[in-house]
Amino acid sequence: MRRLIASLCLALMPLPAVAEDVTVFAAASMTEALGEIAARFTDETGTGVVLSFAGSSALARQIAQGAPTDVFISANADWMDVLQADGRIVEGSRFDLTSNRIVLIAHDEAMAEVDITPSLDLGAMLEGGRLAMALTEAVPAGIYGRAALEYLGLWNAVAGQVAEADNVRAALMLVATGAAPLGIVYYSDAVSTPDVRMLGVFPEDSHPPITYPAARIVGSGDAAQSFLDYLHRSPAVDIIAEHGFWAPGG
Repeated sequence: MRRLIASLCLALMPLPAVAEDVTVFAAASMTEALGEIAARFTDETGTGVVLSFAGSSALARQIAQGAPTDVFISANADWMDVLQADGRIVEGSRFDLTSNRIVLIAHDEAMAEVDITPSLDLGAMLEGGRLAMALTEAVPAGIYGRAALEYLGLWNAVAGQVAEADNVRAALMLVATGAAPLGIVYYSDAVSTPDVRMLGVFPEDSHPPITYPAARIVGSGDAAQSFLDYLHRSPAVDIIAEHGFWAPGG
């Protein structure tokens, strides 16, 4: 009888709560940084983090179509604005996580650094090859890169030689593997691999400010807010800086 009572008591006891995973959709340029941060967050809290990386435009469209996610980190404000206007973002949860710069990279380690000015002969530097960029009308890195080239008066000379990739990491790999001699990517991408050489940084006033807004998606729970809060403090802030990102507005 005592064993029966004990068994019934155990059966009626509430099971321990299982920590909910946090699903994060994030710009491809944040792959390494967020991978480290997610691992630290899980170690400290016990909450798993599921990361999905792609171009911000593709991720925003997936969220708009109802893809299940908790947090979105975009590589520009416009795609976050679209989701916010559509009522997909939790009110008051949005903030600027970090910022970045765009740079010209080369596959050839022997290429000399250059000043990126209107007098740069980018077409000659390509020597008939392709200029790797993310999608110039959809993906933030490509949009910023095209804006900078147009501002400097260089776009028309190279537009026919641009090889557009689905996201900035794909553009980076075109240069890293030698499929394209030159490319335009984020500074953080250029420092992520030893297989490319950074030739120069585009003038900051040649393109719109590069910001990475982060926000909770409507329907997400407390774990998502905990992850966003974690991004505000060390070690997350330090990890982001170590991977070549700037402080917001920097």
